[in-house]
Amino acid sequence: MLMNEEYCMVITTIPGREEAEELAEGILENRLAACVQMTGIRSFFLWEGALQREAEILLLVKTTTARYPALEAYIGEYHPYDVPEIIRIPITAGLAGYLSWLDATTSASPDGR
Repeated sequence: MLMNEEYCMVITTIPGREEAEELAEGILENRLAACVQMTGIRSFFLWEGALQREAEILLLVKTTTARYPALEAYIGEYHPYDVPEIIRIPITAGLAGYLSWLDATTSASPDGR
């Protein structure tokens, strides 16, 4: 188990599956993350003074802390919400091989160089 804070998971929610898939593909094509998982959820939240109940898609985005600023900017630009949920959660430990894969996949070239 490798211990550090060079990695993080970012969570965001999107209103629909097609929009979520487009955002996930753009994130991966731009090497802003190594993996994006998505699942359907039901969200309850207060927005502009009213209780909202919405079906949404939750994205779990695994990346490096170094790529986070670019990932946040990308989500902010392509997300359909005016104020998208973008929350960074540090990954403080993980399997060394998995974390090495995160590094290689988010590097500028496909072979990690």
